[in-house]
Amino acid sequence: MADEDRTRANSRAGDESSDLPAHRPRVVTIRQTRSALRRLARARRRRFWAVEGLAVLVCLVVLVTYLGTRSEPEAGDEQAGRPDGVHAGAVARSTGFPGAEGRTTETGPATPGLRPRQRPPSPDPTPSVSASVPPAPPPAAGSTLSVSQGEIPAEVNLTAVGTRDWMHWGLSGGKSTVRKRAGSGEIIDGGGVGTRVGWDGNQETVRWSDGTPERSVSGSANGVYTCGAGNGFSLAVAGSGEPRTVQLYAGTWMARGRLDARLSTGGPTSTVRLEDPYTSRSAQFTIRFRLPKGARLVLTWTVEKVFTEHCGNVGLQAVAVR
Repeated sequence: MADEDRTRANSRAGDESSDLPAHRPRVVTIRQTRSALRRLARARRRRFWAVEGLAVLVCLVVLVTYLGTRSEPEAGDEQAGRPDGVHAGAVARSTGFPGAEGRTTETGPATPGLRPRQRPPSPDPTPSVSASVPPAPPPAAGSTLSVSQGEIPAEVNLTAVGTRDWMHWGLSGGKSTVRKRAGSGEIIDGGGVGTRVGWDGNQETVRWSDGTPERSVSGSANGVYTCGAGNGFSLAVAGSGEPRTVQLYAGTWMARGRLDARLSTGGPTSTVRLEDPYTSRSAQFTIRFRLPKGARLVLTWTVEKVFTEHCGNVGLQAVAVR
């Protein structure tokens, strides 16, 4: 019985030892397969990140190329800036034309008081001078003329400034005028081109205490204006043989105004411009002249260029002579 048990034990041991070689190759094969899969996964990840990096690099190159093509602003881009061409010393008004008479709210995209646009208009080309234009005749002996431009005071006292004569426009509408009572009558309203319209939106005000038909007025912001290129006002001041100083209080709204001053006795024309393409602007023009009796200083204040289709204009408030 013992021999039989030993025989069975040896048989089982032999069977177990014979099974071991059969299972070892399978374990090795599974381990090798898992290792190969891990290597394959790592290789795939490396390829994925390589492709992703290449794609990012291509996108960066495309973006840099696109930005390089937009180094210059397009025609419709907005750029910060301040318009040129406005004379120093000019004062911007908080409100502008149109005014009291014929006032309209249809001002389109550009209205008085709006912030300046960010791209100024292109300057006009310098006009060529024709050689066939004859030179202006020299002024008469003893005649002088000079024109300058500056700020309008916050309030103008026409009685004090116009010791010889003064004239105001627009107190009661486009056809309204007030003159100095018992003045010299040297100021002549020559009319002009275009329809005059009254307004009351000037930031600077005027006052007087010796007027007619309104004897006394304090703090008037009224004036007149006329719209459109080529339209404006024509004035004259009579000579007396003595030096005279004329103060002209005027302005523009989304336009370029041109003041021409000349002597009826001959000589060159003196020209001064006032411009604001975006809102209203006013100035005090000072004209000093000397003319013999019978001669005249001729002033024309006209719209040289408009920057809006909605009534770009020049305005006139008062003139004083001393």
